[in-house]
Amino acid sequence: MIYSRSAEYAIRAFVHLAQVQEGKYAMVKNIAEQEDIPAHFLAKILQQLARKGLLRSSKGPTGGFALRVDASEIRLLDIVEALDGLAPYQQCASGLSECSDDMPCSMHDSWIALRSRIMDYLGKNTIADLAKALEQKKKSLALTKKSKARKPVTAKRA
Repeated sequence: MIYSRSAEYAIRAFVHLAQVQEGKYAMVKNIAEQEDIPAHFLAKILQQLARKGLLRSSKGPTGGFALRVDASEIRLLDIVEALDGLAPYQQCASGLSECSDDMPCSMHDSWIALRSRIMDYLGKNTIADLAKALEQKKKSLALTKKSKARKPVTAKRA
């Protein structure tokens, strides 16, 4: 994976929250159950992201978490940076303390190119993009299941 388990869980939770009706909150236990994420771990992650200003939180029976801004304004990079920081993408891929164009490691050139593509992907893709892709995938799977269910069963001839 290109980012931590915390960032992965956060992205999955944010996609879930992007599908919640405007003005409503989703409870951690419901998100965790539907996304198959440990609830206690997810609660800590979402609280951290609320403190960083990416989420709103509300206590009480109708409380939970909601996106602070529209899903189209939340880049994957915003989430990864808030949880993991960007240091892992700026370090030497071989683990050397000093790695540069002047003193490169064996992976230097390929890592620079890969890091650039990763950062580009994380910076260009938003939670809204992922939510839309997930919704399209679900519709496509539903249509596939529906068409398979409609196929007539042919009787075998003896």
